[in-house]
Parts: sequence; C-alpha cells; structure tokens
Amino acid sequence: MKVTKELIIIVLFAFLVSQSAFSSNRLTKNSKSDASGTELYKDIAFTSQNATLRGRLYVPENHPDKNPVVIMAHGFTTTINGMTADKYAGRFREAGFAVLLYDHRNLGISDGEPRRDVNFWVQCRGYVDCIDFAETRPEIDPERIAVWGASMSAKEAFLVGATDERVKAIVTMIPAFGETLPVEDKDGKLYKFAKETVMRDDIMAMSHTVFERMPIVSSDQLGTPSVLTEITAYRWFIEYGGRFGTNWDNVVSYSDVERPELYHTGQFAHRLKAPILMIVAVNDEMEGANPEVTLAIYNKVTQPKEWVDIDGGHFGLLHYPSALFDKSSNAQIAFLNKYLK
Repeated sequence: MKVTKELIIIVLFAFLVSQSAFSSNRLTKNSKSDASGTELYKDIAFTSQNATLRGRLYVPENHPDKNPVVIMAHGFTTTINGMTADKYAGRFREAGFAVLLYDHRNLGISDGEPRRDVNFWVQCRGYVDCIDFAETRPEIDPERIAVWGASMSAKEAFLVGATDERVKAIVTMIPAFGETLPVEDKDGKLYKFAKETVMRDDIMAMSHTVFERMPIVSSDQLGTPSVLTEITAYRWFIEYGGRFGTNWDNVVSYSDVERPELYHTGQFAHRLKAPILMIVAVNDEMEGANPEVTLAIYNKVTQPKEWVDIDGGHFGLLHYPSALFDKSSNAQIAFLNKYLK
C-alpha cells in the first residue's frame, strides 16, 4: 500500500484521538493521589431526600477494608474543597481512619434545590443517609462509625448521635447550640418530634418557614447586611471560600420546619448513643455558638465525654496550617483512637 502524506495525517490524528480518550478515561477514575502516587481519596455519591450528595472516601494506606470511619459534613454553607474540613479528613486518614466527607444537599458539588438553601433537618438526614451508604462499602467497618461536625453541623452531628444507634463516637467542634438554655423535655414529645422529622423521607414537604436569600458575610453591615455579622466571619469566609475551586458562593437562604414550642436540640444530651468530644472556643464570638450554653448541655451528657478548651475564637481552628488546627486535630485523633479503634 502506498503511504501518502494524507494517510500519515489520518493515522496520526486517529492516534491522538485515541490517546486523548485514554487520558480522559484515566481522569475519570474518580480518585486523587499524592505526589508519590498514593491514592488519597475516591469520589463518592449517595442519595438523600431525592438528591445526589457527593463527596470523598478517604481510606488509610495499606488498609483496603473494614476500617473505622468518620462521617464528616462542614458547617454553615461551607464546602469540602479547601475550607479546612478536607484538612481534618486528611489527618484522620493518616491516623488510620477511613473518612466519608461530603457536601450538604443544595451546596457545593452536591445536587439539590433550591441551591444554597440551608435546612437543619435535611442536613441531619444527610448524615443518616451517609451512614446507610457507609454500611455498603467494603472499606468500612459498619460497627465503628463516628459522626463529625463543626459549628452548625456540630449541632447536627449531636442530634444524629442522639437518634441513630449506629453512631459509636461523636466529634463536635465549636458547636452552635444557640443562645438560650434548653428546658427539660419532660414527656419526651420533643425528642419524638426530632427523631421522626430526621427519619422522614419528605422533610421538605413539611410546613416550613423560609428566610430570604442574603449575603453570608459582608464588610458593610449598614449598606449590605449579611446573615453572619461578625468581621471574623467575613475575613475567614472570604479568605477560604473565595479560593478557586471551593464551589462556595456568598449567598444563602435558610429554611426550617415548624418546631414545637420550647424545642432545643440540647434537650437530648442524655439521649446520646455514644461518647462525645466537644472542642469549644471559650472566647467564641459568633452569635449562636455560646460557650455557656454548650457547657450546660455538656453537663447533661451521660455518655463518656471529653471537653477541650481552645483559643482563637470561632474560626481559629479552621485556619490551616496553624497551631490551633494541630491542637484540635490531635485531640480528635486521641478521642477517636480511644473510642473507635
């Protein structure tokens, strides 16, 4: 066969196309490795409230199956890529734990409508559905599951730890339980409401109060009011959320189901199913993250419990790298080694 210039060009083009397809297939392996080629995590997805939630599965090196797992979701509006939860996940993996880290429904890389709407109950249900997903994975020991949360998601992890028997350890950082002390749930009706709401498959169909969309943070509370008013919140969210690839946007709406009178998540401290660690900023400046309220709830816990004071305000342990991050992560690893391994 006569080899022509045109034939050479055709063959070369076909080769380049095939190489491109091969490269594309490699890129869609849905995993990330470090410089040495060690796989750090795999992309995962599961269903919650009729939406696909997406995240990462971290597995300790040389431990392919039956690992204790930490289920993690970030705090108010924050996402898993570059807003420090991923740094904690990496530390847990290094310490020998699997990690399931995901974005809440409506946020980040997860699906769900309306976009950037935060709903406490829907996010609590996300933890439960992630536990369901964890039980299907060969890399995970379903008898050794911890839940982790920061700020608003610390309160969510707390409620899940009070309602789901599968939870064997609870880690909360800078928990946001509100500004009021809980009253006693004497007849258990408030707990019954909370548990039934979390386990509903159609939470968004319940009667809701919806708050308008607003900026999350602003440097000008007079001209552009925001949901979070503290200047420390503005500085942290703009520094970390403003980085390329976080999928964070400075806008949020908030919805909530109609709750019974006197409802307070802290009422269920004595119903926790597992040991709990609370890492608390004693000088926490954020409205809704009152250390005195947290201490009152902590004192009602009947499970094994640990309390760690930390400096730096609400966001100190969310700066990476930092001494406060190291103190916080070391305390969490020690707690998980004690109760989950």
